[in-house]
Amino acid sequence: MSNEPVSEQYRIVAKQWTEAEAAASLLEDTKSAMLSTKIRQLIESEPGVALNRAEAEVKASPEWREWITSMIEARKKANLLKVQLEYLKMRHSEQQSLEASKRAEMRL
Repeated sequence: MSNEPVSEQYRIVAKQWTEAEAAASLLEDTKSAMLSTKIRQLIESEPGVALNRAEAEVKASPEWREWITSMIEARKKANLLKVQLEYLKMRHSEQQSLEASKRAEMRL
């Protein structure tokens, strides 16, 4: 647990999440373009290969597997940071509730 205020911890994680979310979205949004590029490259290097065969070969390649894996890992990172943000919100809410309870007890 950090000695920084929860608001500062939230700011730091929110910034990290924003960057991770952008990276994951970029990979997801460019997936089709990347597939098309790889298919075009394969067809250019092997004239006469059928489009469906080129697509199957690209999707079976280690390079495509790496692309998909990196896309999934980027989304995982973004999701974990989002969970951290929710945790900080809950922690802040719990802290406020405890402080309110203490004030109520002191009034009794």
